[in-house]
Amino acid sequence: MRTNQQTTLRAPTTLSGIGVHSGNPAEITIHPAPANHGIAFLRTGMPTGNDRFIKAHHACVSATELCTVIGDVATGAVATVEHLMSALYGLGIDNALIEIDGPEMPILDGSALPFVRAIDAVGVGACGAPRRWIKVIRPVRIEVGRAFAELRPIDRGFRLDVEIDFESPVIGRSRKAMDLTPASYRREIAGARTFGMMKDVERYWKAGFALGASLENTVAVGETAVVNPEGLRFADEFVRHKLLDAVGDLALAGLPIQGAYRSYCGGHRMNVGVLTALFSDRANYAVIEAQGGRRESALAEFGVGLGIAAFAGDL
Repeated sequence: MRTNQQTTLRAPTTLSGIGVHSGNPAEITIHPAPANHGIAFLRTGMPTGNDRFIKAHHACVSATELCTVIGDVATGAVATVEHLMSALYGLGIDNALIEIDGPEMPILDGSALPFVRAIDAVGVGACGAPRRWIKVIRPVRIEVGRAFAELRPIDRGFRLDVEIDFESPVIGRSRKAMDLTPASYRREIAGARTFGMMKDVERYWKAGFALGASLENTVAVGETAVVNPEGLRFADEFVRHKLLDAVGDLALAGLPIQGAYRSYCGGHRMNVGVLTALFSDRANYAVIEAQGGRRESALAEFGVGLGIAAFAGDL
């Protein structure tokens, strides 16, 4: 398969489980989609009986507290989209329709690995149309307190550099940088699980979060050690998962990015915020195509005015 061609799944694939925050069951089917469709969600099972079509786009983000939510809660939304979005981006999939019958994606084992395995089982094929990218032209940066996130131009590819710095001695400070390819994503990122502090559990429950969290889908961090009996999958699993989340959130650009991403103490809010900064000025980026490298209209491609992102804290 040529990498300059848009891609999709060769056949539908279905997964089911519970939401890590809601605790509610959900089933998803990832359907193949035609060229230039992009990634979108079809929310079914609504009380009104009306299905809701939601583009996987940063302008459709409605919340970023502990997870990334797209769509409007009152009329139909999907929460915790970042792990599936990460898998799709990591495997280089441009077009897919995700049908989901509940308000939150299933957390599965807390990583993107189950999604990767499901996609690999049906295979990825070309759509017969040129691939397009967002090329970062000018650096953009956002800062919130000591945290920052930035996108910078590079000659080719997509490079990520993520650093975390937690007070917890179990997590501490670590940094990971990598060039994103399907091979590197499968090997280094897909299996890294979400994590949370045991001391914060009661506060999360009172706020309506982490109702479906367990040792089967979350790395639980105690005061002096990881609680999970199997331990960590990687010595630096915490920063790898933050990188996994960054890939998923940055997939909400709507097209793959040609650029370099760097963050320190970031999270969903910062990941989505740097996309808002990038698209705030047409001079910051160009849309390029594999054949001919021509620019295209930003207004046509990204649906300016679809919505406003609401930001809150991060896990």
